[in-house]
Amino acid sequence: MKSSFNKIINSDTPVLVDFFADWCGPCKILSPILKQVKQELGDTVKVIKIDVDKNQPLAVKYQVRGVPTMLLFKNSKQVWRQSGVLQKDDIIKIIKSN
Repeated sequence: MKSSFNKIINSDTPVLVDFFADWCGPCKILSPILKQVKQELGDTVKVIKIDVDKNQPLAVKYQVRGVPTMLLFKNSKQVWRQSGVLQKDDIIKIIKSN
């Protein structure tokens, strides 16, 4: 997973990473919001979901202590980070500003 993750985030296209867990209530709320973000922005953003229980080394590397936590990468560089649920318009604004 780690090498493919590095390949995915090494992109001119912004990559929004959602660290989530199946047992997390707010994560279930965020999931359809991220689908709407992807539908609205199309190919101008990549949205990937990382299950923290199945990918603990990645969660540790990025110091994810609570879920959901979203990280935005551009060219392998983390440009934004937020824990908790945000609304679609707020997420889109952040992606466009980066």
